[in-house]
Amino acid sequence: MKRYGKILLCCVIALSSMTALLGNTTQAAATAGGVTILLDGYPLPFPVEPAVMKGTTMVPFRAIAEALNIPVVWNQTAKKITATKKVGTVDKKVELTIGSVNALVNGGTVKLAVAPQNVRGTTMIPLSFFSGQFGAGVSWNQLTKTVSIISPKKDMYTLGFYALSSFDQYSFVPDFDAIAFGWSRIDRSGEFTTQGEEYKWPKPAGELTPELMISDTATSGTTPYLMVYSVDGKLELTKNLEDQVLQARTISGIVDTAVQKGFKGILLDLEGLGLSGDKAKVRSDYNSFVQNLSTKARQAGLKLTLVLHPLNSSYTGYDYKTLGSLADDLIIMAYAYGDEKSPEPVNKVDEAIRLALQQVNKEKLILGISLASENETSVNTKIGLAKRYDLKGIAIWRLGIIAQPAWTQMNGSVEF
Repeated sequence: MKRYGKILLCCVIALSSMTALLGNTTQAAATAGGVTILLDGYPLPFPVEPAVMKGTTMVPFRAIAEALNIPVVWNQTAKKITATKKVGTVDKKVELTIGSVNALVNGGTVKLAVAPQNVRGTTMIPLSFFSGQFGAGVSWNQLTKTVSIISPKKDMYTLGFYALSSFDQYSFVPDFDAIAFGWSRIDRSGEFTTQGEEYKWPKPAGELTPELMISDTATSGTTPYLMVYSVDGKLELTKNLEDQVLQARTISGIVDTAVQKGFKGILLDLEGLGLSGDKAKVRSDYNSFVQNLSTKARQAGLKLTLVLHPLNSSYTGYDYKTLGSLADDLIIMAYAYGDEKSPEPVNKVDEAIRLALQQVNKEKLILGISLASENETSVNTKIGLAKRYDLKGIAIWRLGIIAQPAWTQMNGSVEF
């Protein structure tokens, strides 16, 4: 999957003021009062600053519950909070009452060091107790006055990309819910093809054929997708969007190949639209392309997933709201902000998610994470953002480059 790190690095300057404002607001909210709260390594904002009372860190209950995706109910009359969530295989119910040091956990009484209380109209609760009850790890650094929360392991949708050079990690395939095989593209003339250099149909390796890999993937319970890749470097995508005859041929080729080869879905990764020119027209043309593809895909019983540049990138040819109504899922390609070798800036990834959520329901959004950029110390922070915003899941670029330390860390955060 070719990306545009150098161009993005230069072009995001136009967005830097907004990003700085958002980043500063988050940091200020998370560190006010001298206490920093980190969730999976990234600041967690609060409407009222955290406070340390009798050695216990107190935080607004609704903000921490939402960040950990814990459903809560507030009883105004009884001044009581009820939080319920499944922890592993056990249903956990926690009840806290304003002014009372007696908490109820599944009906049993647990003593609190400090009672929940109202501070300037906001209900404050003991962070460590509440988080720990629902499987989150909480630690305190006295020197830096930092509370670090590690979110509990979560069962979420996982998609892995599989390229020609991914075979050494073929054994990972059953661990994912879906695998997108990058074996096709739209070529320089705007035609759909399974021939070429980087994105092409593989040759059989003895008895192991691509068709057998697809079949085995489906048999293992992992959904196989045909990935269709292209960039607009030579205006090949623009040509396809504007030439209706060529577009119809392209869409037929994609759907026919997916059906004939045994795929269960199509993953469309068409990059580079909207860098220049009439951006409104590009968005409209791409919407029409996806509409036409979506119709034929559904008629053939195929799912459709789109890979999209993030809304805080320089590629503005993607109408998230409309595309979200046409596809089953959208993958936010929230990487390639820098040199593509260092961990992606977390504030940019955070902003990309929040902008997408303004346009599309969280149930359709998947966070793209590049293991070419991330490592064992950074990958779970990105996964943590997907968990924090309760997105559908994550998409990992790609098999073949997942280092064992990173894989180990990921398995501690996500149920693969």
